[in-house]
Amino acid sequence: MRVSQRIPVSFVILLTFVLMETAVVREIGKTHPCAANGGAEGVAGIRDALYVLNGKWKLPLLFALVEGPVRFKELQRILGDITPKILSKELKELELNEFVVRTVYATVPVAVTYQLTPYSQSLHKVLDELKDWGIHHRQRIVASRKSVVKNIG
Repeated sequence: MRVSQRIPVSFVILLTFVLMETAVVREIGKTHPCAANGGAEGVAGIRDALYVLNGKWKLPLLFALVEGPVRFKELQRILGDITPKILSKELKELELNEFVVRTVYATVPVAVTYQLTPYSQSLHKVLDELKDWGIHHRQRIVASRKSVVKNIG
């Protein structure tokens, strides 16, 4: 199975967070710290985060910029099968939400780099946790599938 045929890990992780928040509110109600303010504020926060960070490319794009300024073509190479049109759209949205800054250099030809803003550091722990969870989840699913195939064969 090709990577492009899989559901993006970032989507699965964010959906998991939403479902976990809903489950916490439903099962343990107001007594649990995650269900502060009746859970409504927590759910609203998750929805706001999903609105800003939604899509297949935003989280991988932010992660690709962690090392410092990167040019457009290099970002395209790092991310793989993203089209220039989609990359441009995603970068503009991240710029509007103050996660990325675009710098244009007056050279011939014009050079443009993208880098994370200081505000984007607020996502550092989230990106790290998502990355670790995604790696562990993939390993778990692969191991589970291998055991199913082994039991069948």
